[in-house]
This record gives sequence, structure tokens and C-alpha cells, in this order.
Amino acid sequence: MAATGHTPGAGEAVAMRRVRLSGPMLLLSLVKGVLQVSGGTLLAALLMGGATVAGGLVGLALSFRNLPDVRVLKGYVPTETSYIYDINGELLARAHGDVNREVVPLSKISPHLKRAILAIEDAYFYKHQGIDPAGIARATVVNFKSGATVEGGSTLTQQLVKNLFLTDEKSLSRKIAEAVLALRVEQVFEKDKILEMYLNQVFWGRNTNGAQAAAQNYFGKSAAELTLGEAAMMAGIVQAPSVFNPFDSYQTAKRRQSLVLERMRELGWATDAEIEAAKKQPIRLGPGTSYQASKSPYVTQAVIAELEEKFGPDVVLKGGLRVTTTVDMNLQRKAETVAARGIARLESQGANADQMAIVAVDPKNGFVKAMVGGVGAFKENQFNRAVQARRQLGSSFKPFVYYAAFAAGLYGIDSYVDDSPVSYLDGNEYYTPRNYDFTFAGGMSVRQAIAVSRNIPAVVLGQQVGLNKVIEICRRMGIKSPMVPVISLPLGSADLTPMEVAGAYAAFANGGFKAEATLISRVTDSQGNILLDNNRKPELVLDPLAVDQITSGMQTVIQSGTGTEAQIGRPAAGKTGTTSDARDAWFVGYVPQLSVAIWIGNDDYSPMAQGVTGGVFVAPIWRDFMLEAMQGVPVANFPNPYTILERHKKR
Repeated sequence: MAATGHTPGAGEAVAMRRVRLSGPMLLLSLVKGVLQVSGGTLLAALLMGGATVAGGLVGLALSFRNLPDVRVLKGYVPTETSYIYDINGELLARAHGDVNREVVPLSKISPHLKRAILAIEDAYFYKHQGIDPAGIARATVVNFKSGATVEGGSTLTQQLVKNLFLTDEKSLSRKIAEAVLALRVEQVFEKDKILEMYLNQVFWGRNTNGAQAAAQNYFGKSAAELTLGEAAMMAGIVQAPSVFNPFDSYQTAKRRQSLVLERMRELGWATDAEIEAAKKQPIRLGPGTSYQASKSPYVTQAVIAELEEKFGPDVVLKGGLRVTTTVDMNLQRKAETVAARGIARLESQGANADQMAIVAVDPKNGFVKAMVGGVGAFKENQFNRAVQARRQLGSSFKPFVYYAAFAAGLYGIDSYVDDSPVSYLDGNEYYTPRNYDFTFAGGMSVRQAIAVSRNIPAVVLGQQVGLNKVIEICRRMGIKSPMVPVISLPLGSADLTPMEVAGAYAAFANGGFKAEATLISRVTDSQGNILLDNNRKPELVLDPLAVDQITSGMQTVIQSGTGTEAQIGRPAAGKTGTTSDARDAWFVGYVPQLSVAIWIGNDDYSPMAQGVTGGVFVAPIWRDFMLEAMQGVPVANFPNPYTILERHKKR
């Protein structure tokens, strides 16, 4: 059968005369089209109707004055899926609400798909001006002969305006409104633009809107890469997505594909050889990306929370953001493996700890390189311990107190302190701190007090420097959780998140320079316009000389103190932490290139086994992770404080 419709080519542009029509003229244009199909019979009926029909037309024209102005489509931005990537461009997750869509220009949609859609939905798209009454008659005949719905009656333009402006109400007035809006759209937009809007708007089933999302979902490729066979199968889905999609019924989808291909053969839009090859082409279905889980759910959850703080939930789920996170999935996978292995080891040791959090921060820019929010299936427990769990830090808080004393000039790393009994009046009662082993060591250096984690020297220094000063320093280092200046604060009575702690220790690792810890490197819109860039220079917030002393003290922790299980064969500093009731255990440490906090415990705050400490149980997990993370990374020494001061003076 010879084709009479226009064959859409690569450019698709067709020069068409645009006639601006008034409301009544639009209706008359519609009637004229119907008359061309039905001939004089309808004309006679209209004449017999006389004033009644004329009055009805005028009434309809007046009622359509309140229809939407289709020119708003010039600035229309459809709801679009946001994409979240790791620092190297690996896709982690898609974030969307009810609509999963990626908008692409017409040039990035396969010519096969454009032809297939037009063949089955609107073969005369490039000839009509929005409505095609003759096409309705043709579709009726074709469908009758085929014994199936092979060709639709509504034009693509009518389908577009129905989806954008109207409801699915079955009524004559809605159908006429659809026709009027379609005629108006054709006056304002070129054909290629209408086709582009349609292909990006149409629902393709399985929570996919638009050609790009559908192609990724069904075939695991972009819309530009679709073959003729794949394009014909996709075109066949549109009429009834829940019935014709290949995931739910592959055989039904194949039959629809054949109908589309045969229609293309009739129109002359594909050769016999191309049609037969397309029918025989093996169709490899994709992974079903619409419901695909994140590659790292805790990371994605935290990234979305950070995005929502800056942009709001609507923009995140509907705005088509392109988010480059700070996370390196190579390191993230290592962290998740170490965490799973670590929990298994704790179980074998009888530690009675069922959860763990790991946060690794790059000290140079505050970028979170890896984050483990928990161990076990995310779908069963979505509580993210890395950013949501505030737990007592124990002795891992002490470095903030010692730093404050060094910065104030009250003590140096080798100054003398006395580990002897003390008591402080706290309200109406006395507070008497105790060491972990209930003994007293007497006189010792600050270095030794840090190394073996004595409690009384930390409490004494906290009183001397002032607890409000300690809190102020913590704020400078990025800690935002509530803290109260109680006497026990130096022993870690404040509840902090692993993210806060890793970020704060990163300032020690970087010689006093601090960049706020973040999971987001860069955000653009779908057109590539930059919305957020977190690549920023760190700010000097600490005294480099005091930082050098606290780092030296924490190096001794690993070399000969409570953290010897954290030795990794290169310069490293860190601090163990254990709460007195064994509900929390920590190891927080750093090398110049990475600051890492690890916490273990139970979500219900139940105590772990007696004897569980950060040094014995957590430090080995920290060591395992750091050995993995530092593979291939050159050994580096901590920053020289005098070099930092000299450079800072020159700024």
C-alpha cells in the first residue's frame, strides 16, 4: 500500500503555514475537517439545524475562552528525575517522586523511535494542524480491517495537550477543548518542538515518563541508541503501558512490536529487509531502572537529606538535578566490606555489638569519601548511624580539651599533670571523676595522659581552660550537636555523630585548616548550569602549633598507648573512646590524607559485653579500613606548623 503520510527525516522540520485563528474560527476549522470526511450529509444536517447549531457553536466558542494559554509551554519545565553520582561519575541512584523522567532534545532520540511512534500514533503528524478528522476516519477503517487497534484517532498534539492541561473525563466538551488546545499549540510551536515535548512527556509504564527514562528502563540504553526492533516495541507500549510493556508480558509486547513494524512497512518508512531484521533481532531487556535500588543506600539517603536542606524536597525529587557526590565508590565498597567483616569479628569475640558506623573525610576539602550508616539490609533498618545517631564519644572527646589547653598556652605536650583524686562541687553534690581502671598514676606528662587515656587530667584541664571555651573550639571545628558545659564533658558526655567527629578530627589532620564536611561536591541542573559548587578552600580555624602538639600526643596513642592495634606502618594519630557503661566504643584517627571515625554499639543503647573498649575492639577495624584505603597512597608526614604559619602570613 503506497504511503501518503509525511516521512519524518533527520531534520524533521517542515515549513508549515501558521494561521492565527479566533475561538469561533477554531471551531469552524474543526467542523470543516469533519465535513471533508463525511461530505454533504453532515452539511445538510447542519443547515437543517439552522440557528440551533449556530448558537451552539457560539456558546462553545465563548466557553473555550477560559482554556489555558498554551504559550505557557514556552517556559514549561517538566518534572524530571535527579541523578546522583559518585566523585568519579558512577551512577549511584535516581531520585524522583511519582514521575521518573529525563528530558532530552529531539536530536538525542533515535530516528527509529520517532518514526515508530508516528507510524502507530499519528502518521499524518507533519500534514495536519493539530487535529486530523480525516485521520479518525482512516484509523477506524484500518483498525476494522486489522481486527485490532493499529492506528490511533487522536493526534500527538491532542494527546500532548490532554496530558498537560486536561483530565481523562469522557465528554464531548472535553474532547472539543482538546481539539481547540491542539490547534492553538500548532499555531505557537513548530512540529519538531511538539514532537519533542510529546516524547518527553508521554507515560511509558513501569514508572517511566519520557523516551529517555523508558529506554533506560526497558533496554538499559539511551533513547538515542535504540534499534528499530527496540523502538517498535517501545512505540507499541504507549497505547496501554500496563498491558503492553515487555516486563509484564513479553509476548504481548512482541505482538505489538510486529503491528508497529507492519504499519511502518505500509507507510514506506522502513524497507522489507529492515522490517524482517527488526522482527528477528533478539531483544535484551534492561535492568528495570525505575525501581532500581541505590548502590549505597545510606550514602544516597544522607546525600538527599543534605540536598533537601539546600534546595527543598520538591527540587530534589522533581528538578532534574545532576549531583556529583564526594563519595568514591571504590573506597565505599571497601568500607562496607570492612564493616561487615568487623561486625562478624565482634560477634565471634562476644562483644554483643550489633551495629557500626564508619565515616572517612578528606582533610583537604571536607569531602566525605566513604560512609557506612549501618550493617545489615537497609530496607529492614533505614536509621543512618553515621549522620543520625548521636552517641557519647567517651575519651575520643579528650583531644578537644587538650588542644584548648595547648592553644591557651597553659600546657605543652610534655608538661606535667597530676593524676590524683579530685572532686568538684556540681550543684549540691560533689562530682568525683574516676579512671577506667579505678587507679591513680600520680605525676605524668600530658603526652602520657593522652596515650593511656587517663580521665582525671582531662577533667582538671577542662576546668582550667574553661568548658565554654572547649565548646567554642568544637563549634569552630564543625560540631553542631548540643553540648552542655558539665564537669564530665571532657570525658565525652556529649552525644555526637560520627560525621561530626570525623569532620572535626580532619582539622587536626590538616594542621588546623577546616572545610565543612559534606557529601556533595557539585550540583547542576539538567542543562549543565551550576547550582552548587562545594570545591572550596579550607579556612585556618586552629592554632597550627597547638594542633601539632595534639597530633604528636595522638601519635603516641597508636605507637605505645591504648591504640596500638591501629598501627598501619605510616604516620598516624588517633584516640580510643569507651563509655563507662560500655554502651559506646570508638576509634577516631587520621593520616594527613584521611580522617576516619568508627563507632560500635547497639541501637537500643543496651550495654555491650564487659571489657569492650575502643582500643581492643574498634582500633583493629580502623586499621583494616585504613590499610585498604591507603593502598597505593604515598606515605606522608603531618603538616609542619611553622610552614603553615609562614604561608598564612603571606596571604
